[in-house]
Parts: sequence; structure tokens; C-alpha cells
Amino acid sequence: MVKFGIIGTNWITEHFINAASKVDSFSLAAVYSRTEEKADEFARKFGAPNIYTDIEEFCKSDQFDAVYIASPNSMHQEHATLCMQNGKHVLVEKSIASNTKEVREMIDTAKQSGVLLMEALKTTFLPNFQAVQENLHKIGEVRRYFASYCQYSSRYDAYKEGTVLNAFKPELSNGSLMDIGVYCIYPMVALFGKPNSLKANSLMLDSGVDGQGSVIFDYDSLNGAVMYSKISNSHIPTEIQGEKGCILLDNINTPTRVEIKYNDGTTEDISRPQEEQAMYYEAKAFIELIEQGKTESDVNSFERTYTTAALLEETRNQIGLAFPADEK
Repeated sequence: MVKFGIIGTNWITEHFINAASKVDSFSLAAVYSRTEEKADEFARKFGAPNIYTDIEEFCKSDQFDAVYIASPNSMHQEHATLCMQNGKHVLVEKSIASNTKEVREMIDTAKQSGVLLMEALKTTFLPNFQAVQENLHKIGEVRRYFASYCQYSSRYDAYKEGTVLNAFKPELSNGSLMDIGVYCIYPMVALFGKPNSLKANSLMLDSGVDGQGSVIFDYDSLNGAVMYSKISNSHIPTEIQGEKGCILLDNINTPTRVEIKYNDGTTEDISRPQEEQAMYYEAKAFIELIEQGKTESDVNSFERTYTTAALLEETRNQIGLAFPADEK
């Protein structure tokens, strides 16, 4: 069994535990929260035998081998570093850190500590994304990648009423780009590598974060375009255009239907069966890497994670989105 501790007692952690529990070798051993009441409530709900309210005591514990981190983005680097320095493998929610400086420090710590570090970006592990990778050659020379992820946030209603929740706080390194824009950019990097340049724009909110945005990326032989929002909805599919046809994905974050539309008018459904709890695949991959003694994922590799972080950072530079973490 691979025993897990968790940092972050929120809805995404609940989704992770429910999905990871489908992996035979997953075991939940410990919960960290800043308050004993919250830690105890969460631990009771999911059957974790140990709770902690002191982060250093948690990281030094011998009750678990790996940690799933879903604290605010601004705390990822601190929490991950403490865990890794104490010999824990870490799976860190996207976005993995506030900026490239933090990402580099995390990667260096992982290498020095001989532990596994992986960003929990689920899309790249999904069977339907793998279907895209394996069938990409069918559409010929790729000329455009377009991804859209626009999801009206329930927290935006509170924001408009004067209550700024975590999702819209720059001190937590949050905002539309960091929360959901990354879902558009990371798969692009996985498919096509690092672009030559980018041009970004956004709509900034009074709290200091971006409510929505769009970015154009230039490669040698193709263009990338992404749009994302936490203040409006969109139902446009993601599309990869080639000279012989195009691939359409119903949702870039969790694709469940993937099809190829060829230039001759024919359509090929390349969708694959997929677990409803999509985080299962990243949890399974992470656990298998630990069991195999590996310290880096070939899918969510250090290179892809760092490249994506650099693109997020350059986007923020262009739209004027600064985080307190950038000054450290």
C-alpha cells in the first residue's frame, strides 16, 4: 500500500480521495488542516486515522509515504518543499506553483531528496487525451490548436456582492489563468512543446486577478489560441486543425468525446471508455511511479511543468497580473 497524507480539505481533495480510492494500493493515512475541528471532520468522513494541525509535524510523520497537496497556489512551494525534504513523494494540484522560481526550487528539491514530484494536471493522463496523441497523425500537418475553457464560477456571485473568496485573491496566486487557463495551455505543451512567443490579453477584476483572458501562441508551423474565463460560460469544443482534417474534443479539461472530421466529409469517433472520476488516472499513474521507484513522470514531466509555468508567467507579465509571491 502507498499511504497518503493530504494537505487541503476542500472539494477538490474530496474528488481526489474518491478517485484514488479506486486504486487498490491507495490508502489514506493522515489529514492536515490548520484547525483541529476541520481536520477531524475531514478525517472522520474519509476514515483517515491521523490528523495534524502543525505542518512541520505533519511533514515529519512516519505514518505516510506520499502527500497530495491542494492548498492555495501561493502555499504549494512551501508545503511541497517541506514534504520532500522529509522524504515524502508529492502530487501537487495545478497550478503547481506561483511562478517559475518556485517551480525550479521544487524540482531541485525533488532531485536532491530523491523523491517523486508531479503536477496534478489530470487531462494528460486521460484515455481520451491519449487517443488524441495516438491519432494526431491522421489529420496531417497541424496548423492550429484552439482550446476553450470558460466556466462561470459560483464564487463570482459572492464577488459581485462584495465578498472576495479565495478564487479571486492575488495573495493566494489565484485567478482565471492559474485556475482554469492552465487546462488549455498544459495539453498544448504536451502535444506541441514550447511555443516561440505569445500575445496575451485579459479582463482584470478590481481584486487584482484576471476574470477572463485569451492568449495567442506562435510555433514554427502552427498557431495556438486559448480562451478561459471564470465570469462567463462557453460551450465551444476544443479543436486541433490539420491539413487533412480536424480533431474535436468536447471538453479540454476532461474530454469524454473525441472525433476526427476529415476534409472529405467523413467522421471518425476515436473516443475511449473512461472512468467518471477522472482524477483516477493521475492518482493511478502517481502511485505506479512510486511503486516503480521513479522520481519523475514521463507524462507530466519536469520539462512540461516548467514550460507551462513559464508560459503562465509570461502571460501574467503581459496582462499585468502580479502576485505577492513574485516578490519573494
